[in-house]
Amino acid sequence: MKLSTKGRYAVMALCDLASHSEDKPVALADIAERQEISLSYLEQLFAKLRRGGLVKSVRGPGGGYLLAHKAAETRISDIILAVDEPIRATRCMPGQPVGCRGNQSRCQTHDLWEELGNQIYLYLSSVTVEDVVARRLLGTSGLMPEPGFSGCGLKGDGESKPPALAEAGE
Repeated sequence: MKLSTKGRYAVMALCDLASHSEDKPVALADIAERQEISLSYLEQLFAKLRRGGLVKSVRGPGGGYLLAHKAAETRISDIILAVDEPIRATRCMPGQPVGCRGNQSRCQTHDLWEELGNQIYLYLSSVTVEDVVARRLLGTSGLMPEPGFSGCGLKGDGESKPPALAEAGE
């Protein structure tokens, strides 16, 4: 599954908005500059986010955008869905009785990919903008276990760590 720039940029922009608003509107030009996103592209995304009820616009001098809800109440999945980004890992359309193959049957691995899409959605539904801004995400992003690491300790001593974590001093 690949998340397009539309979904990624929308999440980046709302996290930036949450980080910089301090209960005052934030100009899209400022978000565009900080996040290195085209202003015209942000305008299109924020129109969808406003229609989706995730942001409020303030007109006039000092205007810009505010989150429509608290950062702790704004789920990442809602942002992605608001900009028309599907969260799925199959070629088939969700809820359709027919598959994506020429004879309208489902491929042998359909259930695997459909469940992966469900798990991604559940994870993104469990993460809020506040979690991202506060860097409260689980995992060791970028630190992958090396081949041969079982996850239970390499030497059976209960103390071993994957080589990447051991080198990082964690």
